[in-house]
Amino acid sequence: MRPLTIEEPVAGTARWARRLAAFAAALAGVAVGLARVRAASPPAALMVFAAALVIAAVAVVLAGSAAAAIWRHGLRGAGQAAFGFAVAGALLAYPAWLAVVALALPPINQVSTDLKSPPPFMFSTKARAARAGAEPAPLDERIRETQLAAYPDLETVRVEMDPSEAYRLALGVASDLGWRIIDAAPPNLAGDGSALIEASDRSLFFGLVNDIAIRIRPGATETAIDVRCVSRLGRHDFGANAARVRRFIAAAKAAAHQR
Repeated sequence: MRPLTIEEPVAGTARWARRLAAFAAALAGVAVGLARVRAASPPAALMVFAAALVIAAVAVVLAGSAAAAIWRHGLRGAGQAAFGFAVAGALLAYPAWLAVVALALPPINQVSTDLKSPPPFMFSTKARAARAGAEPAPLDERIRETQLAAYPDLETVRVEMDPSEAYRLALGVASDLGWRIIDAAPPNLAGDGSALIEASDRSLFFGLVNDIAIRIRPGATETAIDVRCVSRLGRHDFGANAARVRRFIAAAKAAAHQR
């Protein structure tokens, strides 16, 4: 006769930690997927993602409680608790990183290479339709001072070429960066010779839209290319617009050097 073996019960909190972590991960995936395919508005997708984060936080707490119960009472379920903690922790890692970034960077949602006279957004039918009624906020004195202190390297690109050539260069750089060209007005040869380009770019996970205005303006010996990026949603861009402008500056200078 076999000896009777009694297995220790599984900690209930370990089971729930695993279940909630898996559910939170699935819910977060749904939120990102809906945003990427534009089946839901960005605010709605962010609300769903926030709910996933709350559930993930609960899973982490339950995993910790399960670990304590397993240690004290010799219960089973360590693997389930570890799974719940790992999945929920991974889900919470990105928002935690964003929180650190938010503390380190200024709370602004737009930047410009020309702070005194930022590039304007176009008033054409195409441009206004693409913005869907969302008009970028003006670049006020607070933003000017904050940007100058935080991102002093964002400066006008100056190229030794005529406005038409600089206009084509800016269009090419914007396209190469993956920006969506919404509308463009070539150099006004009957006026001051300036040109405007309006584009947009979306964030990686939720596809949040950022409006971009590019201005080409001739000078005495050089042509100036300025770019302005504005986030449609939120008051803090977590440095994304500054990084976007830096990529444009670097690409424009490289393209101008090759010509």
